[in-house]
Amino acid sequence: MDGERGDTTRHTRSLTRRTAVKTVAGSLTAAVAGCMGGGTESKPDPIDLSGGKEDDQGGMIIGNHAGPNGQIFYRDESPAGHDNPAWFHTLSMGLFPYYFDKRRQGWEAVAIYVTDYSSVDYELREESGKTFVSTHTAADTFGDANEMTYVVESDVDGGMGPDLLPFSERADADSFVAEYGGSTVEFDDVTSEWLAGYLRS
Repeated sequence: MDGERGDTTRHTRSLTRRTAVKTVAGSLTAAVAGCMGGGTESKPDPIDLSGGKEDDQGGMIIGNHAGPNGQIFYRDESPAGHDNPAWFHTLSMGLFPYYFDKRRQGWEAVAIYVTDYSSVDYELREESGKTFVSTHTAADTFGDANEMTYVVESDVDGGMGPDLLPFSERADADSFVAEYGGSTVEFDDVTSEWLAGYLRS
């Protein structure tokens, strides 16, 4: 859907900056892992969600709709029909409800990844009086969900309406809010009760 209809606004970011940030982050992760010793469990890397994968919380095709995507790896469980991770084309109606439901069932998430709008050249698209943010499915467009700042209640929607728009750089989230309204929350602020209220508002 990106760029097919309506006006688009492109937000570009320096490839040099992006590469540098990822290189530093990767080096720090390796250094921390080295300091912790060989007994630590390695965290699975995010995967590419293109190729017609169906959302595990509703069945929509990932990549065909606007907004952030997500994926969750579980320790001893896996989603119905395929191996880990569970994958989603929306956070507010996909990833988070699934995560809360499986946590109540005792499933242990070992890694949760969401689209990182600080690391992609995202676009905004106007259609039918609404503004939508682009979707991204490549493995390197995902970041640790626990480390994101999420923009909520802005004038920009995801694929199913109001969503949580993740940014690894707090300054990017604040800039987005300054331009498009809303507020920010952290991962731990998002509970099933909070989410129910957010989707009702």
